Amino acid sequence: MKSVKLKIFSIIFLMISLNGCSFGTSIDNLLTPPKLSVEQEQIYKALTDTTGSSINLKYPKSGKYLSAFIIEDIDDDGENESIVFYEKKGLTVDENTLRINILDHFNDRWQSVCDTSAEGSEIEKVIISKLGENNRTNIIIGSSLINNSEKSASIYTYQDGIIEKTFSSVYSFMNVTDMDKDEMNEFLILHGSSSSPAVSSAYKLDTEGKYHEYKTELNGNFTEFDSLVYGNIGNDRTGLYIDAVSGSGLIQTDIIYMDSSGLKKVFKNPEDSIKTIRSSGLNTTDIDNDGIYEIPVQTKFIGYDDIPESEQIKMTEWYIYNGFELEKKYSGYYSISDGYMFIFPERWINHVTVRRDIINEELVFFKYSDDGIKGEELLRIYISHDSASENDHISSDYQLIHTKGETACMVYIPDSKDSSLKLDAGELALYFKFTE
Repeated sequence: MKSVKLKIFSIIFLMISLNGCSFGTSIDNLLTPPKLSVEQEQIYKALTDTTGSSINLKYPKSGKYLSAFIIEDIDDDGENESIVFYEKKGLTVDENTLRINILDHFNDRWQSVCDTSAEGSEIEKVIISKLGENNRTNIIIGSSLINNSEKSASIYTYQDGIIEKTFSSVYSFMNVTDMDKDEMNEFLILHGSSSSPAVSSAYKLDTEGKYHEYKTELNGNFTEFDSLVYGNIGNDRTGLYIDAVSGSGLIQTDIIYMDSSGLKKVFKNPEDSIKTIRSSGLNTTDIDNDGIYEIPVQTKFIGYDDIPESEQIKMTEWYIYNGFELEKKYSGYYSISDGYMFIFPERWINHVTVRRDIINEELVFFKYSDDGIKGEELLRIYISHDSASENDHISSDYQLIHTKGETACMVYIPDSKDSSLKLDAGELALYFKFTE
């Protein structure tokens, strides 16, 4: 084994030496850049004819546009232009290296027409869209500094060979959407803070090119946003469900929406939002695919009042916003690590609890009496991680519910005498939900 490792190390050393690299070389320099298309090669040549060859292309990290070359009609003349992000090499630390270059097509040739600096050093996301009543096309660029969580959103317009910045703001999350359903897009940003309530702002453009801001504070000093989804919140409204991370690392959900009077939040009082505080990983999700998202909150299973919290198994209760208030929709067990939810049938609530069978590595659900007496078993859940274990349990009358790779979710339904609580095998498909 030692000689094999030595040979591998020697090969790597030889490859690095042949490429003229030292051990201080960044891994990025050892990776092959994406192969350019013919059109991108033409654009790149036109770019370097202007900037010189001492540049590195920069690629957006997320969103629709993931290429350093964005080809769109950004001046509404019916012909495509190209936006290229790059950085210059060899500049001092104090100089801004990130650049935006616009190229246009003249006589079947690409030509650089303008060049400007960009905020930060990394491109996070690019959105190209019209906003509000104004008919111009906006180039929205989210950027950041390396190893810096603070992001900057800038909006540019391009006309007649000139690129102009029209808007700039810090942000934690940004998007373009029609939240108030007036068939015109708004530019939405969220900005977190550890010292004051986080803020959500929506911007519209009027026909004169003026930005109109609609703003609301969220219900906490959120430092980051873990998950954001759009969903139905009743009364024919669409809301943005915001799973935000507090300074303690817990998740709290806020919901905002927009109507003709501006941007609003559904939880008028912070106390209402506090009800949604829970552990990391319990994200808002539409578990029954009805367009209304459920917020998972954890509490104790019955029978755990006198058990130390570290030894408790938590029940998950899923709440929806019904247009007026939070309403409990489901109760059950949620395993984040194994990626499944088991929804209790209505007849189980307040009558069934759970314990771990450590020896068999299973969850056991059983009837629980008010006097604390443990009743008969109703269900066992086992997660298999190899085919041998899976086959062994199938031979012991376990049912296979779901598989992903080598992992399988399996259940066993004992022959219960209590017909009021007994599960029918056909019900399992209704009560199990899987996250992937």
